[in-house]
Amino acid sequence: MNLLFDFTVDKAAQKVFITREFDADLSLVWDAFTKAEILDQWVAPKPWKSKTKFMDFKVGGRRFYAMVSPEGLERWAIQQYTSISPKTNFKMFNAFADKDENPELPGSDWDYTFSEQNGKTTVRITIYNESLARMEKMIEMGFKEGFTMSMTNLENLLTTLSKQS
Repeated sequence: MNLLFDFTVDKAAQKVFITREFDADLSLVWDAFTKAEILDQWVAPKPWKSKTKFMDFKVGGRRFYAMVSPEGLERWAIQQYTSISPKTNFKMFNAFADKDENPELPGSDWDYTFSEQNGKTTVRITIYNESLARMEKMIEMGFKEGFTMSMTNLENLLTTLSKQS
């Protein structure tokens, strides 16, 4: 099955647009993006692992987590949820941080939209970077490659979870 995956960078607008289709129902895909115990299973590109210290998925709530390298190096980030429309859309502000939750600004605004058709769920993500330099640094650091790996992890996990339900 050929599932849609589009990754577009618009430097002038300082935005990245990602569209990814999954062969899974909307509720399951929504949970994969909004529940720490599922997020931690797919969001880190291998061989890295994700470790959520806390996550409070509500407007004004936050997720504080680290990407952990095989050697144990931790790269922390903090996300603040700014808007939630259950199973349709959520928005958050994302920033790298130190282990004490101090954000490194500028950050980026993420807007996730979910829709389901014929048993397939499409996730559309728009990432706005406050700084073009930050966006270029993310792309140079392999953001597209890492994000592509994460999406593949999620696709594999959803296949496993779908079979369990």
